[in-house]
Amino acid sequence: MLVKQTTKIIAILVFLMTSVSAFAISGVPDDQHQEGGGDKVDTPEEIKAYISHHLKDSHDFHLYTNHETGTHVGFPLPVIVWTSEGLKTFMSSEFHHDDNGQVIVNKDGVQLTKIHSKIYELAPGADAVVFDDHHHAENAHKVLDFSITKSVFGMLLTGILMLLGFVALAKGYKKGAIPTGFSRVLEPLVIYVRDEIARPNIGEKKYKKFMSFLLTVFFFIWILNLLGLTPLGFNVTGQIAVTTCLAIFTVVIYLFSGTKDFWGHTLWMPGVPYILRPILAVIELIGFVVIKPFSLLVRLFANITAGHFVVMTLIALMITMKEAFGPAVSTGMSLVLSLFIMVIEILVAFLQAFIFTMLSSLFIGMAVEEHDHH
Repeated sequence: MLVKQTTKIIAILVFLMTSVSAFAISGVPDDQHQEGGGDKVDTPEEIKAYISHHLKDSHDFHLYTNHETGTHVGFPLPVIVWTSEGLKTFMSSEFHHDDNGQVIVNKDGVQLTKIHSKIYELAPGADAVVFDDHHHAENAHKVLDFSITKSVFGMLLTGILMLLGFVALAKGYKKGAIPTGFSRVLEPLVIYVRDEIARPNIGEKKYKKFMSFLLTVFFFIWILNLLGLTPLGFNVTGQIAVTTCLAIFTVVIYLFSGTKDFWGHTLWMPGVPYILRPILAVIELIGFVVIKPFSLLVRLFANITAGHFVVMTLIALMITMKEAFGPAVSTGMSLVLSLFIMVIEILVAFLQAFIFTMLSSLFIGMAVEEHDHH
């Protein structure tokens, strides 16, 4: 039963998260400069801009650039946008630089351009983007973007891996009390979430009701964090829209699961002078609706983003320090330091999944707890 509930929540969570991420890539503010052509990055300013760019979501996977031949190695993803002429679909590989150095795609009479990983539609009759003095596009507007971006692809991949893992675990229990194969890897983690997170924070009587959600959140964040350490360059949990969506799920669950006792203590706190009770009610509501979810989303977003930034910065040391120490020394230092940070990041990947799940169970436990009345 627990595995079935968890698989259902996985499917719902991945669907909602992919929808949010698809909208988020078109909603994040940017300076609206036209995308560059993949020149060499060899100055501190260019390195910083390069790292910042690769921490964002994108419509394709770019593994590396061969500067000798000028070719980019990677693979495209489907672009699905709603324009003034309706739905347009194509592969992101159709975005290429024209004679003016701009990224333009003509799709059935609609001119589309990509500026810093966000897609814009040009005004009718326009063949190029016109920028004002503040580098804002004057003749282009954003479109509704439903594309399968890199983050969406990562969430879909994570959802598939989780479904396969939990289905294998369920089949393993059908064969006997002790699962076999890969299921033996998942079982200790499931038991850990149950005995070390859910039971102590929610209580013996009510923890089972929320186990499916807690397991889904734990494995979802943990696997995404691990995928972020691969050469594919996922940074899903480093997207503020994704962590916000996860925090909102937690808020909805503990607010709608709150007992009468919980709401009574929140809205009309007993044992407090009547004149102070409305003030405390407002403070408590702000804490549960704003402060607690904000702490969840910022902690996950900031730690994961900082980890990726530090790893890429240490790798860039071989470029910034090669003149002072020589190529061999700078490369060796960069390799050793980045390897050390990567090992720490493996621990952080698990730690952030644990912290988010722990705090979620703690907030849920506060909402379903029955207070003693004397």
